[in-house]
Amino acid sequence: MSASKFLDSAKKIKAGKGKLATYAFLSVVAAYGLRTYYPHLVKLISGNGKRKKTDDGESKNGQKNAAKSPTHNQKEQDAKKDKASPNVDKLFYSQLRYLVKIIIPRIWCKEFGFLLVHTFSLIARTFLSIYVAKLDGSIVQTIVQRNVTRFIMQLSKWILLAVPATFINSLIRFLESKLALVFRSRLVNHAYEKYFNNQTYYRVSNLDSRLSNADQCLTEDITMFTSSLAHLYSHLTKPLLDVALMSFTLYRLASSRGASSKTPTIIASVVIIITAKILRTVSPKFGKLVAEEANRKGYLRFMHSRIITNAEEIAFYNGHKIEESMLSKCYHSLVAQMDLIFRKRLWYIMLEQFLMKYVWSASGLIMVAVPIITATGIREDGSSVEDDVDGGVSERTKYFTTARNLLINSADAIERMMSSYKEITELAGYTSRVSEMFEVFDDVSLGKYKRNTVSKPKSNKLHHERISGPLLQKGTVVDTQSTIIIEDLPIITPNGDIIVQSLSLKMEPGMHLLITGPNGCGKSSLFRILNGLWPVYGGKLCKPPPSSMFYIPQRPYMSIGTLRDQVIYPDSLKDMRNKNCTDLDLMAILQLVHLEHIVHREGGWDAECDWKDVLSGGEKQRMGMARTFYHKPQFALLDECTSAVSIDVESKIYLGLKEVGITLLTITHRPTLWKFHSHLLQFDGEGGWRMEELDTSTRLSLNEEKQKLESQLAGMPRMHERLQELCTLLGEDSVLLTESYGDSPKEQGENGDSSFEIENSD
Repeated sequence: MSASKFLDSAKKIKAGKGKLATYAFLSVVAAYGLRTYYPHLVKLISGNGKRKKTDDGESKNGQKNAAKSPTHNQKEQDAKKDKASPNVDKLFYSQLRYLVKIIIPRIWCKEFGFLLVHTFSLIARTFLSIYVAKLDGSIVQTIVQRNVTRFIMQLSKWILLAVPATFINSLIRFLESKLALVFRSRLVNHAYEKYFNNQTYYRVSNLDSRLSNADQCLTEDITMFTSSLAHLYSHLTKPLLDVALMSFTLYRLASSRGASSKTPTIIASVVIIITAKILRTVSPKFGKLVAEEANRKGYLRFMHSRIITNAEEIAFYNGHKIEESMLSKCYHSLVAQMDLIFRKRLWYIMLEQFLMKYVWSASGLIMVAVPIITATGIREDGSSVEDDVDGGVSERTKYFTTARNLLINSADAIERMMSSYKEITELAGYTSRVSEMFEVFDDVSLGKYKRNTVSKPKSNKLHHERISGPLLQKGTVVDTQSTIIIEDLPIITPNGDIIVQSLSLKMEPGMHLLITGPNGCGKSSLFRILNGLWPVYGGKLCKPPPSSMFYIPQRPYMSIGTLRDQVIYPDSLKDMRNKNCTDLDLMAILQLVHLEHIVHREGGWDAECDWKDVLSGGEKQRMGMARTFYHKPQFALLDECTSAVSIDVESKIYLGLKEVGITLLTITHRPTLWKFHSHLLQFDGEGGWRMEELDTSTRLSLNEEKQKLESQLAGMPRMHERLQELCTLLGEDSVLLTESYGDSPKEQGENGDSSFEIENSD
């Protein structure tokens, strides 16, 4: 009866196989056509709107395209970098090996321990899967035999097995998350150590242009890399174990039934190889796409942080519209990249599912059917399956169910292994960005910089000479105890502009130096070189260590923490106690800078506030001077650091600094501070300079004369204009105008400036 039903079904299938084949062929052709012509349809639809534009509109578009030339140049640069785009190649394996050595530095470490436990849990899960497949076959056998007692026993085993199985499944997810977290912690600690070593955090953003957004690399890129690495380990190790152990189990199962495993092995190998070749050929470059997506995410975050940082200036200018347009442009650029990835994944996943789900399922049925059909039915003990009461139906059903479950698990494992190639290419993108970050950190720490110089159009104004090509550090830096010696030192900006060709001076303790000059002449640049922020490109620099010099800018940095932390910055509370300094000492310091009242006003030393908003401009500057009294360096580099402080308090602070033995290097425009200095370094803004002893009384008298002349000459042009106006109203000439200048006022206004005319008239 069953045989006749089987034959009838076979006839129906045979009769309808022509239609099924036709439908399958048409479906494949339709999918291929949609895959091929979908991009052209999108372009065609989006291009209809463009055809409706007039010639004027096209000319406007041409102007816009011309205005967007920097973006076009950037695209050309990106095209040149296609060869260096992240791919699964030798470079990727080299970068991954470098990062893995950081994550797992040795065998006896916490990370390797978690990795080992995770591996054991994956092995246990594979053995459980094999046991569940066999148990499933036994349950089906009891159902076919109608053996209620054995069915209940097997079902009880199934339910009891669910407890450890679910625990191991949950444990695998937990260990994967924990593994990603410990990997991230190790990598972040290593990155922070490099980032804050040798002032790398400053040099990366100011002296080098390869890493545009270090915060993105230190946060999101490291997180995505470690999560992807831990996830990929699970999705590769578990399938490899499944394929190896389940294939061996299937081989044992076929051998025990006297069936050959050659045909299923050949079928599986051919199908897997063909699938791998097809997917490898049509697979998009997900590594490059993901790396570009991460880059655009980082730039969008940078634009947001830029608006937050400059919110007040933008609000004053009412620049919200232009900022919104720039932010929207960055966001739409990210959306376009993400949409591109989604469209690439759409067709790739469709083909992947078709091959791995349906083609492999059909192949699996053949692989299961062949051993059962060709089996001899002779067991290992010599008995025949045909001699069973039911003719071997229940045992065939048992082995069919077991083999089918094992084969489904094996196919699923192979599918995960092959689909993981997409995840590997994405990992290549994250690996490239993280390893590039560490490469930049290492280069910058060693003084190797790569910066895109900004070319400025020439104008009638004086401009500094610029170095073409890479900047080479040919200078020598020598540490001294208490002397600053500069010999033939050029002051060169990171952009290559030579501000001063050669500077030479010598400073001893107690030699207080006043530095003056116009804006952009190199005053603050000299401080950056003395602090080691800018490299020495030539000459010789002998200076004390950074701990002996303390720099106070015009806007002091207010850290996060207590009021006490603001005074002792960058020391911690532990460092303060190691110096045998108490809160009473800090109070005495605040009294020197007239800030003792804020201790009571803000609620004591342990009060925590957003100090950059709580303190006024003058209070922040006085707080910076309080830090100088606390640290007591040999040299204090003061860059307009008291411009918001009253003159009387300012004088007391400078007098106090000199009394405690601190040598001053001051940049200021206030004549009231000249008396606290003994020498003068004056830049002329054209590359020249002069160093001399400061005669305060003479310089003050000259300054008073200069201010007096400025006030007198300020009114002369207005008097001259009024005289011309009176002559016009009266219709008369002025003897002073005709005899002194000889030319008409209009010609004088065109040929000379007013100050020159006044000098001639005098």
